[in-house]
Amino acid sequence: MRALLLTDKKKLQLTDLPEPELGDDEVLVRVAACGICGSDVHGYDGSTGRRIPPIVMGHEAAGVIEQIGAGVRGFRTGERVTFDSTVYCGVCDFCCAGKVNLCDNRQVLGVSCDDYRRNGAFAEYVAVPAHIVYRLPDSLAMEHAALIEAVSVAVHAVHRSEASPGGVAVVVGAGMIGLLTVQALRAAGVDRVVAIDLDDTRLALAEQLGASTTVNSKLNDPVEEVREMTSGRGAAASFEVVGATEPLATAINCVAKGGSVTLIGNVSPQVDLSLQSVVTRELTLYGSCASQGDYPRCIELMASGEIDVAPLLTAQAPLDDGPQWFERLYAREPGLMKIVLNP
Repeated sequence: MRALLLTDKKKLQLTDLPEPELGDDEVLVRVAACGICGSDVHGYDGSTGRRIPPIVMGHEAAGVIEQIGAGVRGFRTGERVTFDSTVYCGVCDFCCAGKVNLCDNRQVLGVSCDDYRRNGAFAEYVAVPAHIVYRLPDSLAMEHAALIEAVSVAVHAVHRSEASPGGVAVVVGAGMIGLLTVQALRAAGVDRVVAIDLDDTRLALAEQLGASTTVNSKLNDPVEEVREMTSGRGAAASFEVVGATEPLATAINCVAKGGSVTLIGNVSPQVDLSLQSVVTRELTLYGSCASQGDYPRCIELMASGEIDVAPLLTAQAPLDDGPQWFERLYAREPGLMKIVLNP
């Protein structure tokens, strides 16, 4: 099968690999669309230590079932499906408690680290356990279905938070996940959502997708703006979707006493934290990792149009063009959001 293989740091090669061996509990999916995630781009140069070559990356995908393992029930060949990026065991204490994203034996598609190596979906075929597979409605285009994984990150974060209808929620960072978080908040009934970013184009998109207020933090003080619209109190909840010290400080300072800050961004392994501000104002910090059984709800939200990923899709391209698109994303070319490759 044709696959896009990371052979070395910043080196992607279109190559032929054997089709994945199919386990009894697995299905073989012919991949129709696979999105390039920010974590793939960050891992492209080896800096994260989680994309150790050689590896086939890619975990945001959708396709058609090509073959079914001997022990699989409830699926048939030809069905349109997507799948979770997290391969969880289903038997550890966390899985039994429903916290599958915290599985003790967790693996992630398209990731290779010291603990495991699991090829992903930048290939014609990928084998995945049937228990992480979800059927797709015919109305959902494959290129949109490939973004369900990203949508699930936002939906899970909103579920983790204390954001509620009637309150004000702040989203710091209007990149891909930030824009999905804006929509997930609106879908959860939060009608006052403030989006903060440095880029006017992204802020305009945030407004198009449901943000009631946008603030360019290069031009205005977002903390003052939020306090002004909340009679000096601050927002009930905020979401940090970058993973760096300055945006985290903004997210903390925007919330009211007793408010919550949900941390989604994880680009930086360490950040500075205003400890006294968190302690003396009794803030609650929530970490949010991947998703936790949120796929069915995400499929419903996308099928109904409550979450719209079409404006976030910059381009579709054949797998052959993958190396060029990785280079453009790595170079932070302006105007790029989500690129979907079609194996």
